Amino acid sequence: MKELRHLINITDLTVDEINHLIEVADDIIDNPEAYQDICAHKKLATLFFEPSTRTRLSFTAAMMELGGNVLGFDQAASSSTAKGESVSDTIVMASCYSDIIAMRHPKEGAPFVAANHAEVPVINAGDGGHFHPTQTLTDLMTIHRKKGKLGGLTIGLCGDLKFGRTVHSLIEAMVRYDDVKFVMISPEELDLPGYMKETLDAEGVEWKETRSLEEAMPELDVLYMTRVQKERFFNEEDYIRLKDSFILRRKMLEDAKEDMIVMHPLPRVNEISVDVDDDPRATYFFQALMGKYIRMALILFMLGMK
Repeated sequence: MKELRHLINITDLTVDEINHLIEVADDIIDNPEAYQDICAHKKLATLFFEPSTRTRLSFTAAMMELGGNVLGFDQAASSSTAKGESVSDTIVMASCYSDIIAMRHPKEGAPFVAANHAEVPVINAGDGGHFHPTQTLTDLMTIHRKKGKLGGLTIGLCGDLKFGRTVHSLIEAMVRYDDVKFVMISPEELDLPGYMKETLDAEGVEWKETRSLEEAMPELDVLYMTRVQKERFFNEEDYIRLKDSFILRRKMLEDAKEDMIVMHPLPRVNEISVDVDDDPRATYFFQALMGKYIRMALILFMLGMK
């Protein structure tokens, strides 16, 4: 019997496996008809214990475009968690009704607990400020499609680098590719955590910090903007003070490379002005589309079908 695979952190996948997923996603884009019935009679359970738009919808769209079915819930109040049911019991139950599970939970480590009790593959769709591996796959797919490579790039990470799980996962993925440099752009209170800086140093990756987005702009190949997340703050005053630390406006792109791309995991609040949307470097809505294709590839991979 084949060993059950789960995806909790992006590091659960080897570089070869990530590259394979990107190749499959490329093929799905080029040959959609070859995949439209491949998951017929398969069921994906989307267990979302906290709100989500893009991740939940893209998982749903991914499974439907593969010809499969989707069941689940989109908030904890809609599940038996509201009655006190444990995560482990919910997962055991969902394993009875599905072939694969995508789970989002506000508590760090909840998907790991789920994986230890599941009878089907579990994909972590985000756990608090911890990991969000499918967003990272989405980011890698986007960079691959727009830049044609994943190595040899200078990446600016801007905004909430302390609580931003997408930032942490992207760093963990990109340090495994050659000649990648990072520029950290944040207020001091939202600096990248020490353990992530240690990861960069241990991998021998070049990185630096700045408080000025304008200063960093000319050297960037990728600008990854992030939202200052109100839900991660214990003190609303701190959130209000920091939420508008960096706002990207179109005029600020005048000093950027013509082929730089602007990414954002979304949702945005006001950290990217709408006047950026028409700039050809704005890539965040394309990024959301890439999330569907890479999740299609991931579902097939986790089910042992590709």
